[in-house]
Amino acid sequence: MMLRRAWMLRVGGVGLWGCVAALGRSAWAEEQRFPDVVGVRIRAKGPSTFDLDVTVSSPYDTPQRYADAFRATSEDGAVEYGVRPLAHDHAGEQPFTRDLRGLQIPLGVRKIRVQARDLQHGWGGGTRVVALPGR
Repeated sequence: MMLRRAWMLRVGGVGLWGCVAALGRSAWAEEQRFPDVVGVRIRAKGPSTFDLDVTVSSPYDTPQRYADAFRATSEDGAVEYGVRPLAHDHAGEQPFTRDLRGLQIPLGVRKIRVQARDLQHGWGGGTRVVALPGR
């Protein structure tokens, strides 16, 4: 209990967590500029063909602004292997998972980067670098 009090910031007699709760989730979500890729499941369908299931978090989603795509690129982002457009917001489904099927990736590539895009701000946010199975 003593340790807990030592690090807990107090604001006018209310703990920091009370202030955060009072702001609500939407206040924090509105400040987020980009969606984050929070999970990637990848399956080999052939020597150069892969299917991806990508989980994206964009808690700020509204019909006016939302995560509108994700893509798979080379690890350094220089080569784009595929893009999955997202046609609408996912405000009631956070985080959400969508697939990208039949991705063609050259044999010498061992890892890819997966990134999401915001309708207004473009590509950004948290990405995931994943190893290709069997490589």
